[in-house]
Amino acid sequence: MSVFPKGFLWGGAIAANQAEGAYLEGGKGLTTVDTIPHGANRLPVKLGLEKRFTLREDEYYPSHQAIDFYHRYKEDIALMAEMGFTVFRTSIAWSRLYPQGDELTPNAEGIAFYRDMFAECKKYGIEPLVTLCHFDVPMYLVTEYGSWRNRKMVAFFTRYARTCFDAFDGLVKYWLTFNEINIMLHSPYSGAGLVFEEGENQDQVKYQAAHHELIASALATKIAHEVNPENQVGCMLAGGNFYPYSCKPEDVWTALEKDRENLFFIDVQARGAYPAYAARVFREKGVSIVKEAGDDEILKNTVDFVSFSYYASRCASAEMNAQNTSAANIVKSLRNPHIQVSEWGWGIDPLGLRITMNMMYDRYQKPLFLVENGLGAKDEFNAQGEIEDDYRISYLREHIRAMGDAIEDGIPVMGYTTWGCIDLVAASTGEMSKRYGFIYVDRDDAGNGTLERKRKKSFWWYKKVIASNGADLD
Repeated sequence: MSVFPKGFLWGGAIAANQAEGAYLEGGKGLTTVDTIPHGANRLPVKLGLEKRFTLREDEYYPSHQAIDFYHRYKEDIALMAEMGFTVFRTSIAWSRLYPQGDELTPNAEGIAFYRDMFAECKKYGIEPLVTLCHFDVPMYLVTEYGSWRNRKMVAFFTRYARTCFDAFDGLVKYWLTFNEINIMLHSPYSGAGLVFEEGENQDQVKYQAAHHELIASALATKIAHEVNPENQVGCMLAGGNFYPYSCKPEDVWTALEKDRENLFFIDVQARGAYPAYAARVFREKGVSIVKEAGDDEILKNTVDFVSFSYYASRCASAEMNAQNTSAANIVKSLRNPHIQVSEWGWGIDPLGLRITMNMMYDRYQKPLFLVENGLGAKDEFNAQGEIEDDYRISYLREHIRAMGDAIEDGIPVMGYTTWGCIDLVAASTGEMSKRYGFIYVDRDDAGNGTLERKRKKSFWWYKKVIASNGADLD
């Protein structure tokens, strides 16, 4: 018997910038991720330490073609339907609707593409779960306005959000405002289009930009409910609790502070006000948030549910430094000696998922939605030309069990979308070889390959999981 409730949403997730390709087709404008190269220069650009406002002929940009979902979405959605998906998480490329970002009227060709794609989902009984901004700010807004450091971004984003709610009403009812909103603190350019000037207080820039995003998110939530009261809007956290490295009080305090750093955004989006601890954090970092009259009232437009990604737990101590930490999903963490790690050094901790979910529900008392979870790994074909990805099945099985345990703990959970249900460009590294999917895509790290799709062993396993509503995990 399944512990998952009737109507639980099972599916998978991708993002426009990691899957669509067609980076300048259909009237689309250039976006931040289109300027992030593969290779050694990728990290400085993502961190906002190196300005990349133009493309270079000597570099490869994985997002430009990605896996060509833009032209192949019917084939891909049919494969998802074959697995039995009832939900498919994707994002809208802001610059496909507003190529520069500040136009007064949207690009009709972009709207038509997404209407057709969402209608294709509905044809199979699949509910789209749509992120408005998934790490792709229109490039013009970066060069002309400084991206989210500029208050004008609030008006640009809310115009775009209203366009989406109006244009896709009846096709989409589940929405997320910003993907992994806390990542702007750790990867400012990829997270929020921020580039720093020499000598400026980077914390001031990041937290002022965060305020603008939080205002924009609250206004978008309000607009969504006005357009259609049936709309449900969520926030989205790059999740994973910090464990103290030891029971030393200093380590426990450091872990608490690290959790607060990530949860700050969701505290505002789910509770409707800045948390009490923020005043001390801002003071110590030399941050002074510039607010407009009415901002505190706007923030009271809270989300309907809390969504999050979970790949790994994290570990913190008072002695953390650049030499003893690694970055799982960009967030710095000590290596936990009690858990295994993936090929890319990310901890594998299913119980950590249950711990994270209990903490989040205790804190917010809102339904949860696990919208990213998966194992990045290198896949190899066997002699029969098949991919037997038992390692991926094992990872997902144990995390689904942990999610089931959280449900038995009394937590309302809306659904589960595995990350990269079809192989796509990895956001962290720009690699195709770091594969997450149930569906293999013939594409390598240099952009070579036929883009042919092929089902992996995990495809058939997940189909069985969905058909049994999570009861059959063998």
